[in-house]
Amino acid sequence: MAEERMIQPEVVDGDLALDPGLRPQVLDDFVGQDQARGNLKVFIEAARSRAEAMDHVL
Repeated sequence: MAEERMIQPEVVDGDLALDPGLRPQVLDDFVGQDQARGNLKVFIEAARSRAEAMDHVL
């Protein structure tokens, strides 16, 4: 018996059109959390200066 999934891994028509409006393009687009944004800027610049991928952050 086939199970219908609520979430699909494939891109659905309309997903790409909504995505840019939901995802901030730069850190300054994030509202609030000034300290977290500052920390992320430091992490990103450090990774760039090392020419490495940034470590996993949440």
